[in-house]
Amino acid sequence: MTAIDTYASLGPRTSFASLAYPLGIIAVAYGVIPFVANDYVFDAILAPFLALSLAAVGLNILTGYAGQVSLGSAAFMAVGAYAAFNFDLRLDGLPLPLTLVLAGLTAAVVGVFFGLPSLRLKGFYLAVSTLAAQFFVQWALTKFGWFSNNNSSGVIDAPSLGFLGFTFNGPQGRYLFSVSVVLLLTFFAWINVLRTKLLAFAISSFIIGIAGVLWAFAYLKTVEPHGFNLDRSFQILFIIIIGGLASIRGAFFGAALIVVCPLILSRVGGTLFGDLFDSGVLDMSQRIVIGALIVAFLIAEPDGLVALWDRLKKRLTQRAGSES
Repeated sequence: MTAIDTYASLGPRTSFASLAYPLGIIAVAYGVIPFVANDYVFDAILAPFLALSLAAVGLNILTGYAGQVSLGSAAFMAVGAYAAFNFDLRLDGLPLPLTLVLAGLTAAVVGVFFGLPSLRLKGFYLAVSTLAAQFFVQWALTKFGWFSNNNSSGVIDAPSLGFLGFTFNGPQGRYLFSVSVVLLLTFFAWINVLRTKLLAFAISSFIIGIAGVLWAFAYLKTVEPHGFNLDRSFQILFIIIIGGLASIRGAFFGAALIVVCPLILSRVGGTLFGDLFDSGVLDMSQRIVIGALIVAFLIAEPDGLVALWDRLKKRLTQRAGSES
């Protein structure tokens, strides 16, 4: 049953309650954050959070809902980013929304190709086979200069973001562009949870490909293969495990932890121990602390942060009811 079917089967009172949460998020995203956040929050926190959240939504469709493990998410992000760059470069006047759709479709085609083993493989064997996508895509993007417009460094500047006379090039503009794309595709993912293996690969890769566009265009503002290495694939996999498998909200919970915690630890570590240890020691210590926090969260709630949040919310509701 899709979310639309579920919504239609609910009564008016419950339907309104089910809409209050997403409507509240939309109101905050457009009516509060653009007016209270500064450039640092837009560029260092919200930009990577939105891109990684969207990538995690895509991977959760494949892994959480369809049960197909993939270690090649960063490869599909790279395909989306480079496809968007080349469509924008080589098709003059192509509208930005169409560029995104074509980039997503390109990533979907590549995802289906590398998803073919899912018809015969599963579990660990499928996960290993998806590594082929990671290594092949990185090799191709580095080997063939056409993808980067024969740039000698292989690092290319992201094109300007604009549509219908509106530009999204400042920190606030890139945020509004990113949050609009994320909200639209999250709704798309919410009503199109499919268990057919190849179709799951296609939809997952489509969403992850567009997440790659956000990562390169709105966050890094450059397009380079190194930004989509194997570490990025593991990062996205960790996000959905920490946040909660088979949960759209879990993708956002996990991304928030992965993005915000390192920034907090970096600030705290630099302030308290910056004079005692060099940056390498602080970075390694930060990784250890984050790893320990992840293990602690999973011990507290193996089903992820979303389950921990629901359990906490239920207790608070029950306590409030008993006190009243």
